[in-house]
Amino acid sequence: MMKAVLDKHWHLAENDYEVGLTELEFSILRLASAFDRWRSDCMACCFDAPLSGADAAVLHVVRMHDRPKSISEIGRLLNRDDLSNLQYGVRKLVNAGVIEKAGNSDSKKGVVYRVTRLGCEVTDKFAEFRRELLISLTQSMSTDISLADIARVLNLLSGIYDQASCIAATHRATG
Repeated sequence: MMKAVLDKHWHLAENDYEVGLTELEFSILRLASAFDRWRSDCMACCFDAPLSGADAAVLHVVRMHDRPKSISEIGRLLNRDDLSNLQYGVRKLVNAGVIEKAGNSDSKKGVVYRVTRLGCEVTDKFAEFRRELLISLTQSMSTDISLADIARVLNLLSGIYDQASCIAATHRATG
């Protein structure tokens, strides 16, 4: 019986290296979608409001180290430059009562946001569900690569893609 061999070459992958990179990129796309769905579904277990995975990420970043954050800090920590979408998400979280504007004497920084008591309850509950549901699944993975090593590689790739994006931005098609 002949073993079928898939041809993985196409316009994004003309050689074996490009095939590998393209497979990595599609894995990242699928991971990003699954991760976003996980955050949204876990948040729905904790709080009865229509919050997306991105909203959950903003909420957790605002709570990080229990220190108020500005929109620009939130964007930087999440590697997001879509500040208008980020502001929309922050307004949703304020309206849901899980974050609030915090006083700030530094006028250069503008408005900062902090988590409310309700926000602390929601994020604590999220952490409990995360421990119960996700940690047990990730601990059952058998791999020779540590999660810290995977995180380092993903952070390096993030920097490479950011650099490639900067170069692409200077070479836009005209006409």
